[in-house]
Amino acid sequence: MIMLRLYISPKQGCDASVMIASTGNNKAERDHSDNLSLAGDGFDTLVKAKAAVDANPSCRNKVSCADILAMATRDVVALVGGPSYAVELGRLDGLSSKASNVNGNLPEPSFNLNQLTSMFAKHGLSQADMIALSAAHTIGFSHCNRFANRISNPVDPTLNKQYAVELQGMCPKNVDPRIAIDMDPTTPRTFDNAYFKNLQQGKGLFTSDQVLFTDNRSKPTVNLWAGNSQAFQRAFVTAMTKLGRVGVKTGRNGNIRRDCSVLN
Repeated sequence: MIMLRLYISPKQGCDASVMIASTGNNKAERDHSDNLSLAGDGFDTLVKAKAAVDANPSCRNKVSCADILAMATRDVVALVGGPSYAVELGRLDGLSSKASNVNGNLPEPSFNLNQLTSMFAKHGLSQADMIALSAAHTIGFSHCNRFANRISNPVDPTLNKQYAVELQGMCPKNVDPRIAIDMDPTTPRTFDNAYFKNLQQGKGLFTSDQVLFTDNRSKPTVNLWAGNSQAFQRAFVTAMTKLGRVGVKTGRNGNIRRDCSVLN
């Protein structure tokens, strides 16, 4: 599932730089090891969407890949049961893409609340925004190597025991670490507040998920949104709108690509 990882470059903001394909000695963002869970068909769909827009002469070279990506993210959320919302438009596409930009600029599965809050604060996002955006894990998948430390001996005590057994069955030792595991064990194809209900039961896949419930500073928000889906959806829309304003390129800082996967 592409969603938020593809929506915003960890360093450059909402400029579709993660869409660029690697060439020669230039390893682009999309090929960084942290982006292995970004499905290739998602990239292909966005490239085709851009081509379809530009096939209309009156629209050619007027809509950026960054804006298409922002709208596609909204549409994915809505199609799987989440809220639809107005997308602010007018972004330009970034002029570069480097895998090195990912280093140290994405939340790690092992992060605690302080680390998560600090990283999101760098982009002008509050702790509540961070918690709402973390709920994007209600859909999509991860790979075994991203949480293997939680299910090996000793098993993470904050992890639901039965859930740990299930994960061990899907990700035994010496298994291919690229095996895909649903992030949400209850409703993995629906965008809903089950993410927060899972946390209440110790079923957060990453440490960075479960800590939102085990840390008393964020626990009240988890409990609130676990019991109030509408409140969560409103908070998610607010957070996504703020996220969409991060690192927007204008003027000479960007352009409109002819092909989303290739720099002009």
